[in-house]
Order: sequence, then C-alpha cells, then structure tokens
Amino acid sequence: MKIVTDIQELRDQLRGQNRASFVPTMGNLHEGHLSLMRIARQHGDPVIASIFVNRLQFGPHEDFDQYPRTLEADAEKLEKEGVYVLFAPSEKVLYPEPQEYRVDPPKQLGDILEGEFRPGFFKGVCTVVLKLFSCVQPRVAVFGKKDYQQLMIIRQMAHQFALPVEIVAGETIRADDGLALSSRNAYLSEAERTEAPHLQTSLQELRHAVLDTMHHASPMKPLDQSLHELEKKTTDALTQRGWQPDYIAIRKRTDLLAPSNEDLLAKKELVILAAAKLGKTRLIDNLEV
Repeated sequence: MKIVTDIQELRDQLRGQNRASFVPTMGNLHEGHLSLMRIARQHGDPVIASIFVNRLQFGPHEDFDQYPRTLEADAEKLEKEGVYVLFAPSEKVLYPEPQEYRVDPPKQLGDILEGEFRPGFFKGVCTVVLKLFSCVQPRVAVFGKKDYQQLMIIRQMAHQFALPVEIVAGETIRADDGLALSSRNAYLSEAERTEAPHLQTSLQELRHAVLDTMHHASPMKPLDQSLHELEKKTTDALTQRGWQPDYIAIRKRTDLLAPSNEDLLAKKELVILAAAKLGKTRLIDNLEV
C-alpha cells in the first residue's frame, strides 16, 4: 500500500485507474470502517481510502482537537485489507487557502435531526466529500448506514451534481452486545460502555411498538399521533436511565420527514433515528422499520 499526502502525487498514482472504489474516513479505524473497504473491493479496483479529520464539520465546542488520530495503526489495518492507496493529506494540502466555497445541502434535509443539533455539520461534510471526490475521482464510493442522514445527503449531492460516482451503502457493524461501532465509543467510561447498548435496545423495542401500532390501527386515533407518543415514551425512558437524548425520531426513509397519517396508511417505509449523550459522549444509531 502506498501512503500519499499530496493531491498531485495522488492523481499521478491513480492515472488510468477508472474503476477505483473509495472509502473516505476520519481515521481511528475499527471493524466498521474495514467492512466498508471489503465492500469497496467488491465494487471496483483498486480500493482507495482517505484519512482526514475535517475541521469544517466540527462545531466550535465539539471534539476536533481531541478526536483520536492513529495514522500508523490505521495504515497497518488498511494494508491488511488490500487497500492500494491511502490518501492522508494535511489541512494545508486539502485547504491551502480558506475554503470559502461550500456545498450547502437543502434545509429540509440538512437542517433537521443531526443538522438541527450540529449546525453547519452537513455543509462541512458535503464540502470535504466533494473535494475528496475531485482528488480521487472514484467510480464508486462507500459510506456506512450508521450515519443514515449523511448517506442520504451525499447520495443526493452526487445525483444533483451529476457526479460520475455511485454511492454504495454499507450495513452498520455492531459489537456483540449490539452497540454500533464508532470511533467515539473510546470516550465511554467502563460503566457507560455497559449502558451504551441500551440505545439500540430502545430502538428495537420502539420498532416492535411501531409495528404493533400499525397492525392494530384504530380509526379513532391518527397513526402519526400514536407514533409521536411512542417517540416521547422512548425519549422519556432513556432520560430516566441517565441519557440526554437529542432526538428519537420515526421518519420516512425517502426524505427523513415525519410521516403523515396518509403516509402511514399507505405503508411508507420508515426508519427510526436516534442521537443521545451518555455522559460526555454523543452516540447515534438508527433502525429501519
């Protein structure tokens, strides 16, 4: 595997490679990232990975400076996965001047859920992803479904800009106890790590409740009102266990908007999305219904 830090060197290395698969990351790699490398290998050749902690997607009080940087260990893992090139630029390389041009996703998708609680997050994500696509010029790019809203936004960005990149989704990889793998899990204390899988347990219970409510729908009560009550019940239960939920939201998979009663009667496909703090660590997860 070749480690490249310069954009021109990367382009020289990839010249003539028109079937490249690409997996952008912020490093501190775990099995979830590595599973995306394997998916990438199934969809193209060679496989290119990037590691770049993108300042543009961090808020002023978020963990940019504390975010774990483990380049040497990451490179060893990527080499074992058969990655051809690791692109690991510095900030000076990727942003040699202030990045004044930004990609701003539509408010109806970019300013809800994660976008509401992390203002500017998706603008930073879209900007760096578009720039990385320009550097790597892949045919396929792979993103994890754990970041469900991010996946949808990037997919729509690629569509609207007519980018010649197919966006492929990778399933969420979990620990044996159900916790979605995340670099930020390292922030959890021992007690918090024991409690953390309850977020996924809560979503499983909420999914069962949603399906039961849909199956036993009553004409006397709108379904959307019933689902809103289930969201609140789950939020309250997590709060009582010491969590600080940002949102527990039942949404349509097509646009992540709240389903109307008509949508629910038409059996529109749903997804449950959640974000909550446990101590100082913010965890996200989702579950399709």
